[in-house]
Parts: sequence; structure tokens; C-alpha cells
Amino acid sequence: MPTDAHASRRSAWRRPALTALALAAIAAAAWGAWTWFGKGAGAPAFRLAKVERGSIQAVVSASGTLQAVTTVQVGSQISGQIKELHADFNSVVKRGQLLARIDPESFQLKVRQSEADLEAARTALLQRESDAAAQRSQLIRARITHEDATRDLQRKESLVQKGFISSADRDKAQFTERGAAEAIRTTEAQVRSADAQVANAAATIMQREAALASARNDLEKTAITAPVNGVVISRQVDAGQTVAASLNTPTLFTIAEDLAKMQVAVAIDETDIGRIRPDMRVTFTVDAHPGRTFEGRVDQIRKSAQTVQNVVTYTVIVATPNPDLRLVPGMTANVRIVSDSRENVLKVANAALRWRPAGAAAAQEASATAPGGNAGGGDAQARRQRLVAELKLDAAQAARVDEIFAEQRSRFAELRDLNDADRRQRSERMRAEARQKINAILNAEQQKRYAEIVAAETGRASASGSGRVYTAVDGAPKEVTIRTGLSDGNATEVVSGPLAEGEEVIVGTQLANAPAAKAGTGPRLPF
Repeated sequence: MPTDAHASRRSAWRRPALTALALAAIAAAAWGAWTWFGKGAGAPAFRLAKVERGSIQAVVSASGTLQAVTTVQVGSQISGQIKELHADFNSVVKRGQLLARIDPESFQLKVRQSEADLEAARTALLQRESDAAAQRSQLIRARITHEDATRDLQRKESLVQKGFISSADRDKAQFTERGAAEAIRTTEAQVRSADAQVANAAATIMQREAALASARNDLEKTAITAPVNGVVISRQVDAGQTVAASLNTPTLFTIAEDLAKMQVAVAIDETDIGRIRPDMRVTFTVDAHPGRTFEGRVDQIRKSAQTVQNVVTYTVIVATPNPDLRLVPGMTANVRIVSDSRENVLKVANAALRWRPAGAAAAQEASATAPGGNAGGGDAQARRQRLVAELKLDAAQAARVDEIFAEQRSRFAELRDLNDADRRQRSERMRAEARQKINAILNAEQQKRYAEIVAAETGRASASGSGRVYTAVDGAPKEVTIRTGLSDGNATEVVSGPLAEGEEVIVGTQLANAPAAKAGTGPRLPF
């Protein structure tokens, strides 16, 4: 009996202990589950990047076409059949070298005909000169006859006065003198006519000489010669082919004067052309020589704009040496123009300049209408709310911003089928247009603040050159104001500020124990 009482007391003591242990185990399991599924899975973790020191370059990327510095198109000024070909593709030619010959037979016949016409004209001139000489002789005889008639009239007038002859004889002498005078005038007219015929014959000779020279010139043009030293890069005719030069001069050959010196015609978008200056350093690659980088210099910035699908570009000529002749006209060059560079500078990732904490003032003010979202991320709604909050937009301005964002979303969707270079140029242009439209609806104070927002969001320096990044202190973001400088699109120069080399800054957030988000998901709508 005592044994049973002792066992009963021991059993009563164990039950509370087991209950307490069970409750402790349940509490521990609940705490672990809450830590893992509740806190651990939902608490944000910062993605960090180190502030580094190194070189930074501002680069303008574009594509262009390689071409010779001087390209001459050799054509024909006459029509005819190609009888001979003396040059082909890649032929090295010298100035004056025969490239082709048009059948000269018909032109030789024209030369002989012109020579015969010239001889006939010269013979006609001799005949006209002989006729003119005969007329001058007639004029001399007429003058002699007139002189004799004049003297006879004078004698007869004297005899009439003395009564030796009758008045009729004197009148007859007067008529004879008048006839002789008229004969002189007639002969003089004939002489002038003969002289005119001589002049006409001389002019005819000049015409025949010109026709002969033209025929000989056409005969010489049957020989197509090289106007410059160079290489034939194109041939458009074959032997036996007929060329017609009635309206336009047909191109027979294309000669590149010196392939050891090449140039690249690069189409630069209007948003980047202001950063290009003559003599800037240029590097480019071509698909024909993968892994090799060629160098050049900006030689010319042409001011004539080209507009294709509402995209305005300007042609920039890049001069590059080609001593080994590896570069060939027509190749596509992927060009990088270094507009500015810095060496051994402190630089921070542009993602850090764009990132803003979820608890920032702008997000807090916008939480009523757009809970969550990151003002510095890719969420367009959060960007819209930040603009409304920080710029204090009125209802009309906010409505206009909504229209601009909706228009941009539809336009960005149209860029999916473009290649990378065209998509980059078009998207940058669309961002600039969106910024201009938003800036146009703001007042002066709002525009000033908007410029700072754009500078922070895009990672570019604002007019004041300031920017904001965040460091993680005891698990919380701490704002750091810095002065920014040059940017290459991925990193920005830190001109001044409390940041030091090796210090880590926040570039994004992700949920703990959650897979890292892929960078660059979805298009980033600009302000």
C-alpha cells in the first residue's frame, strides 16, 4: 500500500513536467516556423556592391559602314559596244591605264568624214578667194573706164563751148560717164559679196575643224582609262555589252583610290551627337575579324541630318589606317566613340544611384494609392506615385503623366523585334521625349526638382552634380549624399562625398531565402 502511494505521487509529479516540455517544444517549433516562413521569407535583404577605384569611359556606341576615303566611279560619255576589257575586280590600276575599249569603228568613220568635210571647206575657201580677186579686177577696170569717160566728157564740154561739136555729142559723153560710175558701184557690191563668201568659207572651215576635233574626241573616249591610282572594287560591264549614254552616264568601274586609308561612315543619334568632337579616339570591330579591335579618329561631323522612321541621325566620318588591307569597303563596323574618360577614380554602380528604400518619404506619401513598390526599381506605378508625391502634382498634371506613361508602354512594346543597337537608340530617344513631355507640364520649381529625380533615377549627374546612395547600417539603409561626375552607363564617378573605396552600397533588395531576381526584367520606363 505505501508502495502504491509512492508510485501515485511520482506519476502526479511527472505529468506537469511532461506537459511543460511538450509546451516548450511546441513553442520552439512555432518560433522556428515563424522565423523561417514569416520573418525569414518576408524580411527584405539588401543586395550590395562595393565602391571601386578604376578607369571610367563615356562611350557612344553605333554602327557604320567601311568605305574608301576616295571612291571614283568611271563611266562612259559615249554609247557603243564594249569590245575589250583590260581590268577586273581587285585589279590594281594606274592613272591613265586602259580599262576597257568601246568598238571604235563607227567613230573612226566619223573622223574620216569630218576630215573630208574639212578638206572640202578649204577648197571652197580657195574658190571664194579666187572669185573675190576676179571681182577686184573688174572693179579696177570699171574705175579705169569711168576715168576715161570723165575725161572725154570734159573735152566735149570744152568743144561745145567753142562751137566745134554739137550738144548731142556732149550729152552722149555725159551718159557714158554716168554708166561708168554706176558700173563702179555695181562692181564694188560684187567685191563685197565675194569678200563675204570668203569669210563664210573661212567660218565653214572652222566648223569643219570643230567637227573633226569632236569626232577625234569621241574616238579617244572609246578608250576607258583609269582617272586615279587605285584598286577596282566594282565592274558593271562585260565584253560585248552595249552601253547607252544618251541620258545618264553609265558607271562601268568603281575604283578605290587608296585602300590603305579607310573611313567609317557612322550614323549617330541626335541625343549623342553633342558629345562627339573631332579627333576623338574611336575603336570598332567587324564581323569578318572577330576578336580584333581596330582604332581610328573622328575626322568629320557632317551637319546634314538623316531622318528614318522619325529617328534623326547625323553622319560622323571616322578615319582609320588599313596597312594590312584587312578592312574591305562595305563591311559593317560596330563603333565605340570615347567621348570622355577618367583614370584611377572612385566609382559607384548606377544601380546604387537609382535605388531607393521602400520606406522613403515619397513611397510613404504614395502608400495610400500604391502600397509597396520601389521608387527606384522597374515598377512604373511606383515611379508615377513618386512623381506625384515629390513634385506635388495637381490632378491635371497627374492625369497627363498617366497618359505619357501609357503611351510609353505601348511604344516600348514595339521595340521587341528590333536589333540591340536600334532598340537602344530608339529607347533612349523615347525616354528623352518622355522627359521633355513631363518637363513641359511642370512649373519652374517642379522642373528643378524633376531634374534631380531624373539624375538620380538614370544614374547621371544633375545640373548640381549631386546624387544619393544608401549604405546598410545595422540592417537599415542610411542615405549618403555624393557629388557625381562622368558615367559610362554602368558606373558613375564619385567626385566627392563620404564614400570610401571598398565600402558597400545598396543596389537592390530581395526577400530572404528567395531566389535572386533577374536583372533587367521588363523595360524601365523613364521619367
